[in-house]
Amino acid sequence: MVTLINIPILEFVAKPNHLFSKKWLLLTSGNYSLGQYNAMTISWGSIGEIWAKPFIQVVVRPTRHTFGFMEEYPTFTVCAFPEEYHSALALLGSKSGRDGNKIKESGLTPEPSLAVAAPGYIEAELILECRKIYWQDLEPNQFLDPEIETHYSRKDYHRIYFGEILSIRGTDAYYQNEQ
Repeated sequence: MVTLINIPILEFVAKPNHLFSKKWLLLTSGNYSLGQYNAMTISWGSIGEIWAKPFIQVVVRPTRHTFGFMEEYPTFTVCAFPEEYHSALALLGSKSGRDGNKIKESGLTPEPSLAVAAPGYIEAELILECRKIYWQDLEPNQFLDPEIETHYSRKDYHRIYFGEILSIRGTDAYYQNEQ
């Protein structure tokens, strides 16, 4: 089990491209206390500030089971894990929660979050707890680079969700105290 500390937003450090492309991340939406939630591995998104709020942007195709949870529930978590959990994340990114309890099958252990209804995970090294503040559907007629369309052979264009980051817990690697 990894020991996490609460990290103030201005002391949070991360390499966003590394998080999304190399670490992968686990997006979970729903309500832990009701036992109604689903997770999916994500590798596209961004972290920053908008409207004077810290945010993370995630994208979900409407064909994914998690899409319904993102639509129904106002909060979500985004978690990073040590490399030893890469196979669990691969399973969570390739199987659908419609077909069974893929979270249990992955071996990860959901736990209550501090600020939102969606769960975090005991094994996570970083947990971002977020509240949805905006969404927008990708419009293919707005793609300026024709290569983007190659990611959508099924025409299942992502919905973009912006989540205000309400709480950050992570290992020392994500904390920089600039006193």
